[in-house]
Amino acid sequence: MFTKKTIRDIDLASKTILLRADYNVPLDGDKITDDYRIKQSLPTLQFLLDKEVKLVICSHLGRPDGRPDPKLSLRPVSKRLEELLDRKVLFAPDCVGEEVEEQVAGLSPGQIILLENVRFHPEEEADDPEFAKQLAKLADVFVQDAFGVVHHPAVSVSEMPKYLPGVAGFLLEKEVDTITNVMNNPVRPLMSVIGGAKIADKLDILHKFIEIADFVAIGGAMANTFLLAEGIKIGKSLADKDEVSVARDILNKAKQKAKDNDFVFYLPQDGVVASKIDKTASTRIVDWDAHVVAEIENYPKLPPKSASFVGNDEIILDIGPFSASFIAGLMQSANTVVWNGALGVTEVPSLLGHIGPFSHGTDIIMEAMLGQFGHRPFSLVGGGDTVGYIENRHMVEYFDHVSTGGGASLELMAGRTLPGVEALENK
Repeated sequence: MFTKKTIRDIDLASKTILLRADYNVPLDGDKITDDYRIKQSLPTLQFLLDKEVKLVICSHLGRPDGRPDPKLSLRPVSKRLEELLDRKVLFAPDCVGEEVEEQVAGLSPGQIILLENVRFHPEEEADDPEFAKQLAKLADVFVQDAFGVVHHPAVSVSEMPKYLPGVAGFLLEKEVDTITNVMNNPVRPLMSVIGGAKIADKLDILHKFIEIADFVAIGGAMANTFLLAEGIKIGKSLADKDEVSVARDILNKAKQKAKDNDFVFYLPQDGVVASKIDKTASTRIVDWDAHVVAEIENYPKLPPKSASFVGNDEIILDIGPFSASFIAGLMQSANTVVWNGALGVTEVPSLLGHIGPFSHGTDIIMEAMLGQFGHRPFSLVGGGDTVGYIENRHMVEYFDHVSTGGGASLELMAGRTLPGVEALENK
């Protein structure tokens, strides 16, 4: 249960609210290409507006390195908010200073103003107390609703509650509650599908899921490092060779658990390879000896004579059809699935503009999570590339929970405290 105060727990009447939102959205010029994060903030905004507060919103966009960058202005977000809320959203040319203070002072109850990118000031990420005091001048209450940044200490994340009463918005509450409940009280069997590039980025949750999950399946470039640890040739494939010993330790931990428990740690048995990362590249499917770290009755091992190898000039760019089918099959026994990280190079488009040549494995896993093969488990999705993929496929609404925070969700899954949450008032 969420232990911090939320906007339900305080008197909002006649208050000016400083809301920290996460509007770090992708742009093509001044056009927003994906407004998922903006839409996820709407329940909090609407609740506050129904209370007739004066609403001041601050956010960041991109990495402007502490200086103004017109390409990273939040002005397009204010226009999109106007469309979604069907009301005027004012825009401030800065986030602090006399001009901004005058604009905020001139607000009427029920009005909204969006401040310019808070990261245009280097003080934001330096935890500068004077910058915090300047922001605090704008409001009576601070509301944290930017789950995507609560793992990252900054003035607008963890410092503001030192100067204003700090409470959570609905998005933050939902994110923390959902992820915490899945990790602490999952409906079993619990399955984790972990992709992405580097073991180092997900070391903590790899260990965590080996401890708490019933099935763990690995994909993406991360799997290549595990394959190296198992003696599989991977050609020119991306791998973190400095992490091979770490991968071997993880495998040994998984093998030990498999000896004592009904547990599966699955590495890909086949892959889609090509000589270059290109939508026009010729591909082939390569399989190798079965690698699953568990003793499973009637486990379908590939015949040794069918095994082939990744060529010295080839790159593994997706899990193969057998591996994807096996993971999808495991999912038929799972009641909760946590998915973090694409299983192939999903950003490469196809010639026809549909599923890319290295996205088929990820697509099969997505279909299995959504019950296309019979059973539909509870689905929790996190990680920027994963969320981006399902957004591009227009499938977000079909999952049970799609997190707005990549790093924050990983930190929370690993059991770490989040500075932006810890700073808020307790219930």
